[in-house]
Amino acid sequence: MGKQYNKVQKRRRRKQYFKRRREQSKSNMALKKSSGSASGSAKKAAKKAAKKAAKKAAKKAAKKTAKKAVKKAAKKAAKKAAKKAAPEVAGEKPAESPAPEGSPEGQDSPAE
Repeated sequence: MGKQYNKVQKRRRRKQYFKRRREQSKSNMALKKSSGSASGSAKKAAKKAAKKAAKKAAKKAAKKTAKKAVKKAAKKAAKKAAKKAAPEVAGEKPAESPAPEGSPEGQDSPAE
């Protein structure tokens, strides 16, 4: 009779153990879901903020680059205009300087 009693007790303890385990796992799952969605929304918010900041930085950089390009183009145009105006002010185009006397162009080469 003792063996039967032990089996029943064992079975009862085992059932209780499994019941506790199931409840614990359910509560853990519920906790993960609630905290998971919160961390998920936090992640989304952080991602959104990072994206916004990146967009703002890119816009600022593009604006800066555009300003530089405009400045460069204006400078180039001014230089061109100054170059064009310089010969007109002098009257004629500057004559090319003649080759110096010691240059190899003026000497006869021994190969000829």
